[in-house]
Amino acid sequence: MAQEPHPEPGATDDRAAAGPVRRQRADGRRNQARLLEAAFAAFAEHGASVSVREIARRAGVSTGTFSRHFPTKEELFAAVVLNRIGQLVQRADELAAGHDPATAFFSFFAVLVEESAADHSVGDALSSAGFDIHATASAANRDFGNVLHCLLARAQQAGAVRPDVDTADVKALVVGCLAREREGLDDAARQRMISVVCDGLRVRPSLPA
Repeated sequence: MAQEPHPEPGATDDRAAAGPVRRQRADGRRNQARLLEAAFAAFAEHGASVSVREIARRAGVSTGTFSRHFPTKEELFAAVVLNRIGQLVQRADELAAGHDPATAFFSFFAVLVEESAADHSVGDALSSAGFDIHATASAANRDFGNVLHCLLARAQQAGAVRPDVDTADVKALVVGCLAREREGLDDAARQRMISVVCDGLRVRPSLPA
């Protein structure tokens, strides 16, 4: 039986070298997954103010490992928020496709308030708390601003929403609804705020002279 040739002195066995490399890559993927999972929970609970140390602690990794995967906290926050924004964009598309313009807009407004109450990262993104939602969302082809503008414009064209309202007003009103819950989640107050704001956004029928 022929014997396998022995490697020349100083030569590297590619198979032996590949093992540690593959293990390192697998470890890296697991660490990144743990960081993202921890970040989703931490940002949802605390918003953009949560510290790198806290995220790393929840993920069970060092801050050095954090930095190797995400050089800044802002990059990790962007990755988390982009995922959430993608879900909101999909929800907006579903509402636009399945409902009349007024129902689609007011339903999406309620969705934004509810999602922001449940996940502080969404609220911080909408209020631009250290995060440029438009630039980042557009870069990933998830143009949140565009879908919100389209829903609003369609509702205005249908005569359901005041014509002088713009998307900046809508985002500010979402954030305003959340201000009522600074002392903790209050479902009844949130629904009341949504109702009050939506009533204010609607076009009132003209009274006869």
